[in-house]
Amino acid sequence: MTEKFIRLKPVWTRKPENFGISDKEIFIVTEPYTDLWQRTYYGFCTDSAPVLQARTDDEFFSFTVKTAFDGKRRFDQCGVAVYIDGNNWLKASVERENDEFQRLGSVVTNGGYSDWATTDIPASVNEMWYRLSRRGLDFRIEYSYDGADFRQMRICRLAAARGSIPFGIYACSPEESSFTARFSDMTVTDCLWQAHK
Repeated sequence: MTEKFIRLKPVWTRKPENFGISDKEIFIVTEPYTDLWQRTYYGFCTDSAPVLQARTDDEFFSFTVKTAFDGKRRFDQCGVAVYIDGNNWLKASVERENDEFQRLGSVVTNGGYSDWATTDIPASVNEMWYRLSRRGLDFRIEYSYDGADFRQMRICRLAAARGSIPFGIYACSPEESSFTARFSDMTVTDCLWQAHK
């Protein structure tokens, strides 16, 4: 099974003012002070980022996408997401930090509390591939610089991901910033994360 993401008729959670959708590419121009985070450490709750998602009841699939970005300010980010509701979601992205490095990372939010796992990468990186795979309630997030060699970022459980779930892409600018995030080569396939033996 191979399907283009756009053919699954994705829908917006918080449609941005400036975006474009075609067979080859989706772009989002971020708006200032948009983000996803719940409580942990920082104390605040932010649930304002635009998310474009398709829906599936397939419990075993993989979603692959290429992102291109030109973040301008700290925390500018774009990537993949499974956004069920404001208290239950996951995301993976590159987040700008400064002119020297960015943070390749992921956030999982269960029951209204977020975590954040990161590794530093050069600030010069402006493209990243992601592969999001589902096996029931469990998810694997991988990244790639070239779309061929994928490396594991994280394995996690999203407790609310039962039955039919949404999945897709997001972009946001938590501070006073705006940039263009571009998404291409978006495919949904049979699960490429093999069962553990």
